[in-house]
This record gives sequence, structure tokens and C-alpha cells, in this order.
Amino acid sequence: MNDQYTKDQEFLLPATSSFIFLSIFVALMLNWLPWQGLWLAARPDFAALVLLYWCTHKPHRIGIGAAWVIGIFADVADSSLFGQHALSYTVLAFGGILLHRRIQMFDVPEQPLQVFPLLLMSYGTFALVHWFMRGHISWEFFLGCLTSALLWLPMSILLQSLRRSRVDPNEL
Repeated sequence: MNDQYTKDQEFLLPATSSFIFLSIFVALMLNWLPWQGLWLAARPDFAALVLLYWCTHKPHRIGIGAAWVIGIFADVADSSLFGQHALSYTVLAFGGILLHRRIQMFDVPEQPLQVFPLLLMSYGTFALVHWFMRGHISWEFFLGCLTSALLWLPMSILLQSLRRSRVDPNEL
């Protein structure tokens, strides 16, 4: 039997609310690391990635309201315009929930190509609010969108591996 087939047919453990909360909390903490220089421009949005992961894998558990709250926390932490992250995360969650079946239809290595437009839409919303308030857009800001899409694969594999059962399924 093909080893890839058995790996794809493996069941994941149900995601508990505490596991979802912990993963979002860790993602917010990663966003709050002190980035400088070019790393600041290319910084991936870990909170957006984890939020999109849960919106595509558990759309009935994490939704637009949770995205708004996570965005408010990100706004307070970044001391950005109040509601700027919240609006972009809400747009991202809406797209993730709307397209969750399409994204899951693809294998994990193919998913970053499907996730990139959603992240681009979220980053575009953030940049549009920034442009309305400050009158300019920093185009290197969109590097973070690319690095976020590239991190989708390892982040998705990590969260799925944490949800796999540790017991041998053939044991009684």
C-alpha cells in the first residue's frame, strides 16, 4: 500500500478550544518580536497565518468575530490605527471561511498558491487603510505577504502534526 495514501487517510484529533487559543496566542507573541530593518519589512504575519489556518480547517469554531478580536489585540500591540488589523483580519477570515473547501481540496504543498491571494487581499486592506490615513503606501510592506504565504506550508504541517494522535491505530 502506498505510504502517502495512508498518511493522507490518517485522522486528526479534534481541535480543542484551548489548543486553538494557545496557537493564536503563540502567533500573536511571534508577531510582537522586535523586528528591525529589512526583517521588519519582510516580517510574516503569524497571527494572520494561524487565523487563516483555523478559518479554513475549523470554520465553525473560528470566525469573523474572533478575527476582529485578534485584530484589536494586534492593533493595541503594534500601536497602529485602532481597527486597522481588525479590518484586515476580518477580510482574511471571511475569505478563508468562504473558500475553506477549495483550499482543503488541494494537498498541503499546493495550498500556499491558494492562500497567497487571501493574504494579499488582507495586506491590501491594511495598506488601503494606511493610505487613507497617512497618504502613502510602503510597497516593501507587501514582502510580508510573500513570506507569510511561504510560511503556510511549515506552519500547516506543524499544526497538523500537533493534532495527530500519538497512539498506534492498530493497537487495541
